[in-house]
Amino acid sequence: MPTFSFNHIALSVKDVDQSTAFYQKVFDFKEIKNTASDSKTRWLSIGEGRQLHLIPRPNFEIKTNKAVHFAFSTPDFDAFLLLITALAIPYTDWLDTPNKDYIRADGIKQIYLQDPDGYWVEINYDC
Repeated sequence: MPTFSFNHIALSVKDVDQSTAFYQKVFDFKEIKNTASDSKTRWLSIGEGRQLHLIPRPNFEIKTNKAVHFAFSTPDFDAFLLLITALAIPYTDWLDTPNKDYIRADGIKQIYLQDPDGYWVEINYDC
């Protein structure tokens, strides 16, 4: 059986510049060269060889729900909360309680926030 590793996440976005700015400002992801094509799709490095691809679809209807999300972990959870609070980015716990973190049954602290297109992003405390 072949082995696999995670490579990238691709999101359809209405405004690729706005979404790129959001992920750079909130997560400090660096833009990297789109080596696949000359399209307006923008690529960001999320570390360890993984990438976020933002594909412009200005007329595409984007529907989301919290159960469909991707997650990042950080050892600087409290510093991240201070950052998004300063940037006036709302967040919730799993139950949609505003500005509240949540501790899962396994003891992991987490929050959820949305990007400009409404995609849910989970942030975990990587202790």
